[in-house]
Amino acid sequence: MRRFVTDRLLTWADSPARRPLLVRGARQVGKTWAVEDLGNRRFPGGLVTFDLERRRDLHRVFDGDLDPGRVLLELEVALGRRIKAGNDLLFFDEIQACPRAIMALRYFYESMPELHVVAAGSLLELALGEIPFPAGRVESLRVRPLSFVEYLWGIGHDMAAEVVREGPHSVPAATHELLLGHVRDYLFVGGMPAAVNAYVRSGSLLSALRVQDDLITSYRDDFAKYRPRVREDTLDEVLTSVARSVGSQLKYARLATSATDPTVKRAFSQLEKAHLVCRVEAVKHVGLPLGAATSRRFKAIVLDVGLMQRLAGLPTSIELAKSDLLGIHNGAVAEQFVGQEMYAAKYGDDDLYYWSRDARSSTAEVDYLAQVGTRVRAIEVKSGSSGRLKSLHLLLAEQPEIAPGLVLSEAPYAEQPEQRIVFVPLYFAGNLGTTGDPDGGLCRP
Repeated sequence: MRRFVTDRLLTWADSPARRPLLVRGARQVGKTWAVEDLGNRRFPGGLVTFDLERRRDLHRVFDGDLDPGRVLLELEVALGRRIKAGNDLLFFDEIQACPRAIMALRYFYESMPELHVVAAGSLLELALGEIPFPAGRVESLRVRPLSFVEYLWGIGHDMAAEVVREGPHSVPAATHELLLGHVRDYLFVGGMPAAVNAYVRSGSLLSALRVQDDLITSYRDDFAKYRPRVREDTLDEVLTSVARSVGSQLKYARLATSATDPTVKRAFSQLEKAHLVCRVEAVKHVGLPLGAATSRRFKAIVLDVGLMQRLAGLPTSIELAKSDLLGIHNGAVAEQFVGQEMYAAKYGDDDLYYWSRDARSSTAEVDYLAQVGTRVRAIEVKSGSSGRLKSLHLLLAEQPEIAPGLVLSEAPYAEQPEQRIVFVPLYFAGNLGTTGDPDGGLCRP
């Protein structure tokens, strides 16, 4: 499997200024695979793995002082061989099961900087809330589901992937239809590695859907591990409500009818920490940095577009039969796809925004705002002509310096300078950096 995160890990491994690395992300997005791949590619001795969820007996190694010399010696005894700097990659998997092991990472940085140390965990942020975080002593890397380009690689369409990586431009009609067809498939298969692999092996969408259902079950099984304690049924209700409400402004009271607002807010926060949902904050005044003028309004997307449809209970046979990609779940699936692509391409930046103008006379919204180089771009996920884009035109009139606005749809690439609009096909959602901005920079992997 080819993934962008591989290049990031190789860069980390070769950096003389590296620190111990925390690989973060939801369960089953490919964290362990990525680290194992690094061990095989870069280290003669390979990967030395200690799974701290399975090997509870090793937790005692991190009791008492956290001197890395002593810790390493005890790990070597448990392993039955030496662990050599430059030759081996030391990997603590599921490190959230032993919070003191997270604390030990800082001492490896301070006393053994020559040793390559990586840690990963699916519920890492929940554990970090219980201990002092070793700020400045560790690096972080976020792993997400396969992006659309990675999906194309995974299904063997490398040339199509390279067309997408070039960024928005006009393509032949046949290529345009081919790429839209792949987008349609991706909306249902999603980017979870196991689902994509099942689809590739069987050629059947049903196989991918079964994997998605299994993944959702595993996430729900994890609810018992969330702290501070939130009722499992509340977590489930909030997660399902978010999936059904993608594209809509959210209120905590509407996410779970069986709990109080503070409880629902806490449940939403826990799901964020587990990387199952991603908040999209409203911005009242557009400027840099984008997060400087947020309001209390927010929307959200979920981890993966395929999982979103299963969680929302959308009837696959009915939605799959729709000819208009923007018509699937009233456009919410396309909006999830665009947000997910923007997240996947930005590595380490976990903030997405949208514009909301609430006046007494009317309410206007633009789906996403993104920083492209040194400028802000307004992004709408819409079908139809530019004349129907009232909110986008309103924002561009108020702040002309952010033009052109980008409209992501099924339409071919087209520039409309008189309208200050550029129509961009959906398949370019994760590669917008070249669109009408000499600075570039957005979402280039």
